[in-house]
Parts: sequence; structure tokens; C-alpha cells
Amino acid sequence: MKRTSNILIAAALTGGSFLAACSKDHRKPGKHYVPDMVDSRAYEFYNKTVANMKPVEGTVKRGEILPYTLRAEDTAQANLVKNPLTLNATDLEEGKRLFNIYCAVCHGSKLDGNGPLYKDGNGPYPAAPPSFIAGKLTGYSEGRIFHVATYGYNVMGSYASQLDREQRWKVAAYIKSVQNGGAAPAAAAPAADSTAAATPAAEAAPAAPAVTK
Repeated sequence: MKRTSNILIAAALTGGSFLAACSKDHRKPGKHYVPDMVDSRAYEFYNKTVANMKPVEGTVKRGEILPYTLRAEDTAQANLVKNPLTLNATDLEEGKRLFNIYCAVCHGSKLDGNGPLYKDGNGPYPAAPPSFIAGKLTGYSEGRIFHVATYGYNVMGSYASQLDREQRWKVAAYIKSVQNGGAAPAAAAPAADSTAAATPAAEAAPAAPAVTK
């Protein structure tokens, strides 16, 4: 008889506990009796050792265009490199904006080589920077312009730290569009297609031999 009473008391307490955990107020989550089964313990993954580790050599971030493998002296091959991006009017406008920020100070906003540093010979820079709309630079391909922006040329330094690869290609495409009288480069998409995404592609020239480091 006593044993039966103990069982009934235990059953009543257990049932009461379950009923107490069931709340009609859905704003309260109730009670977790085994929280480790629901919420896993936090794992300290971003420690100093992991945070200081560099990516595996040759790793390319998802969605990023492939690395530029030509060396500074490979100017002949740079002439043959094609723009890997599919550009639209919005991209060319971005190329113009970047040009005016980083390039116009020397080459001028009109691409005539008469930027604020030269200023018709009255600026602080004594020698006129080359023009993109007259002279030998009109014969530069997009690949050659990109190459010069990457490594620099003569007194011009590299802009690889200021502009990433995609931005340098947009600037090169903008320059060629101005040289072509405002027409979009051959690789550009129709201006109405403002949703065209940049398409990753190899940047090595197809007609040139493989370049080894």
C-alpha cells in the first residue's frame, strides 16, 4: 500500500512538472531540462593562431576574377590581354569616377594630360603627363592600360594597392571608350542591360605562350 502511494505521488509530481512547463503564454519559452541537447556550447574558433593564418597560395575568392600573372616586363603580352569583365554603361560610369579620383590629377579629367599637377605648365609638376586622346597612348589596348595601372611606368607608380583588379579593368575600359568617341568597348554589354554581372575569366593572353614565374 505504501509503495503504491509513493508511485502515485511520484507520478503526480512528474505530471505536475510537465504541466508547469507548458505555458499558454507563447511569449515565454518555457523550461529546458536538458539544455545541452538543444543549445550547443560556443566554440572559440577565431583565435589568434587561426586569424593570422594566410590563405593557401593561389587561392581565389569566390566571384573574384583570376589573378594577373604577367610580370612588369611582359608588356608585349599585356597588349594581347583581353578584359575579362562583361561591362555595361554603369560599369563605365564607375570607371570614369575612379579615373577622376586616381588618374585625373595627372592625366586630366579630359584625358588630355593637363591635370592639376601640370596645369598648362603652371602646376607643381614640370613635365606634362601623356595624353590618352593624342599620341602613343591612343594605341594602347585595354590590357596594356591595365598592365601600366598594375605595375606603373616611368615616373608613374603602381595603383594596384589603390584599385583592385576589377576596378583597374573598369578604368581601362572607360579610357578606351573615350578614345573610341564615347562608344562602349567591344567586350561591353548593351547599355540597357544594367543587371549584367561581371564574369570571371582567365586574364592570360590566349595567343601568348604560358608565363612561368
